[in-house]
Amino acid sequence: MANIQTLDPSASPLDYYGWELRRQREAHNLKQGQLGDIIFCTGSLIGQIETTKKIPTRDFSERVDAALGTGGVFSRLVGLVLRSQLPTWFQPYADMEARAAYISTYQAQLVYGLLQTEGYARAVLATGMPDDVDGLLAARMERQRILERERPPLAWAILDEAVLHRPIGGREVMRKQLARLLDYADHRWMRIQVLPFEAGEHASLAGSFTTMRFDDDPDIVYTEDLISGHMTANPETIRDAARRYAHLQAAALSVEASAALIARVMEERYGDQSRPEERAVA
Repeated sequence: MANIQTLDPSASPLDYYGWELRRQREAHNLKQGQLGDIIFCTGSLIGQIETTKKIPTRDFSERVDAALGTGGVFSRLVGLVLRSQLPTWFQPYADMEARAAYISTYQAQLVYGLLQTEGYARAVLATGMPDDVDGLLAARMERQRILERERPPLAWAILDEAVLHRPIGGREVMRKQLARLLDYADHRWMRIQVLPFEAGEHASLAGSFTTMRFDDDPDIVYTEDLISGHMTANPETIRDAARRYAHLQAAALSVEASAALIARVMEERYGDQSRPEERAVA
């Protein structure tokens, strides 16, 4: 088994986190099990994180900071750790997403990543058969923290109606996911529209794309293929994306009508499917 002393703290954020956790724990003369008792987890989990076998969560990091009085060291470090768990090709996008002042996205297949619930995200990530779904899930949830800022980016998401009907993760997962979308119906910084089936052919039949604007940098358009993602600041591509997005917004339902459709699909497709007499007995 790997030994924490063999870790190179400069090798990666995860290695540094494990190295620093053990250093801080030993400085407080605590065994793994003792620290685990204090922060309500097992000593085994402490050991696994110290040896990079497990990815720390933000909750774990906050509890360690409180227990060891580290002044928020692990709460700050965990963001870097979780970012490092993203696929290498996706990390530049995540960095730009975190700095964006305005994000507009059209999603043809899936709920936009910043709006996904844990259950939905886990089901999506598992389709790629990764070695560590938990690490990727924690990284995706960490990305969503940009929406919790005092001043988050202004964001606009257009979802194809097919997104609402595709049962990712099963009925209960989808019901919670659509409920999450409805939580943003009156959100100040996030707007969600649905492109209905009856819109027919539209300006982005080629697939999903995201545009990001920044306070001090050129706009960027991001797309993905089967293997990786692609970002470009080419002015002609930016103009074409803006034109396509304007057409999508015009063809989509209003924010209010979109919320009504989401609520209807949530109840009709993912609501209680038992027969009336069964519900009456219950």
